[in-house]
Amino acid sequence: MDAAAGLREAVLAGAAGEGVLASEVEIAASQVRVDSCEALSEEGHFALKGTAPALPESDDGRFYLFALRVYEESIPEGEKPISQTEIAREFILEGELSGDAEGPRLYDKFVVAVKRDGSYMAVSTPHYITNPEILSDYAEPFPETDSIKGLLVDSQKLGTTELDELGVKHAVYNIPLSRLLGPTTDRNYPTIIYTYNGKDYELNGRVVSEYDYAFSTLTRKGIVSTAILLNDKSEDYPQMIHPLSRDGEAYYYAFNAAQEEGSEYLAAVVSFLAERYRDREHGIVMNWIVGNEINVRSLWNYMQYVDLQTYVREYVRAFRICYNVIKSVNANARIYISLDQQWNREVTGEDSYNSRDILDEFNTQIRQEGNIGWGMAHHPYSIPMTWPRFWDMSGQDERLVQDTEDTSVVTIYNIGVVTDYLQKEEFLDPEGQVRHFLLSEMGFTSAYGEDAQAAAFVYAYYIAENNPHIDALILSRETDAAEEVSQGLALGLSYQNGRRKMIYEVFKYIDTDRAEEYTQFALDYIGISDWSEVIAKQAEAGTRGIKK
Repeated sequence: MDAAAGLREAVLAGAAGEGVLASEVEIAASQVRVDSCEALSEEGHFALKGTAPALPESDDGRFYLFALRVYEESIPEGEKPISQTEIAREFILEGELSGDAEGPRLYDKFVVAVKRDGSYMAVSTPHYITNPEILSDYAEPFPETDSIKGLLVDSQKLGTTELDELGVKHAVYNIPLSRLLGPTTDRNYPTIIYTYNGKDYELNGRVVSEYDYAFSTLTRKGIVSTAILLNDKSEDYPQMIHPLSRDGEAYYYAFNAAQEEGSEYLAAVVSFLAERYRDREHGIVMNWIVGNEINVRSLWNYMQYVDLQTYVREYVRAFRICYNVIKSVNANARIYISLDQQWNREVTGEDSYNSRDILDEFNTQIRQEGNIGWGMAHHPYSIPMTWPRFWDMSGQDERLVQDTEDTSVVTIYNIGVVTDYLQKEEFLDPEGQVRHFLLSEMGFTSAYGEDAQAAAFVYAYYIAENNPHIDALILSRETDAAEEVSQGLALGLSYQNGRRKMIYEVFKYIDTDRAEEYTQFALDYIGISDWSEVIAKQAEAGTRGIKK
């Protein structure tokens, strides 16, 4: 068996349920239910509370608590329990977060076990700490804005006044992680040594300075920043790439939380970013998106094709690391999963999974191992993406875009399908509220005319603004990108040569008292008489758990 085949077998074996823990997984939940697993206000400890509907058989009448690494599927041979207590129908097991020489337990998962025939047998499903924010010494409130208007910014224009002129309130910025790793040879920007869990990591000082400039500039302008964590490939840091992702060629790859070194590197880099970008000197980032359109396996989150449960499990592991690390240093940060518009389409190949299927499985796995306050970042592009008149079904297959939860595709036209879906009881956050929801990437091409692009933005903006569950609409992009224009996607507010399009002024004024002056044209273009028609439709999205 070659190395690649061995890695694949190891990952799939974990999904199949091998080992001491996994062999019990189907019946474990019925033996002991973990009610909570939380860090305590007293520094350095956590408590797991559980209920045993029926007292399980054991050699000695005691429950034992084990800490497993995020990538472990069974209690390792010879592993020692970190805590124990007498078996009871209701019980508490406490432990130290600091762990041992192997590092802290911030993103470990915990299982309850009993001793049977001299061996430890798991009697609960794994559970993570669900309140890492209690550990943070930074608890500034999430910034309030008076508009949902956002933009994928052009880094070349950060030093200009354009973002101020446009009145941008939300911005997205990409962070390919491999760019950060390794030393720098620029003496003006020395290598940054970051110590995490007792290990030193080298970070490129010059690259870090670029992000310092970007996020500090956005913060000074009063813009809420969203950072997208992207896993690009680097020959120098193969451990960052999931073992089932190293054979492919794609834009981005699945994070490696399936192995020790990959998990540690991911945690260290994310911890560095979350710590650095929480002050005005370096900038403040409050939104973090883990990956990009992860349902598109072949391009944006490459992994060899596996069953849905396995695919999502590998993402959930990485998401848990990012969530617990970020929240432990920025209590009110928000962390999102990213999905595209292919909601429930009949997938004929193996390039993608449906985003609804990913969402369902992601939520199921998160809830099984400890519900947390994740959010959703959605990309409701038109179908096809080159068709800006999303309301005009003559340019697309109208059967794909329906107002039901079984619709094949979710564009901005029927975005209420997703916000309605997230209001289901099983999708609510731990406080019973509807989850935070971003339109983190969407745009309209000017290839059919600047008026078509501008009208599409107006319509989309009013749809989003009047849906009570949408926190921001982040338009892609400030300036046309050459690689997109070649595909018919001239999405920018300006052309590459700097000339501004019609949408520029519309974007600038749409959330001001001059909005009508710049948006009235869109009514005739779209074919409606009044924006109240849009408002009425969005009011049907519901009001439970509104978060603005």
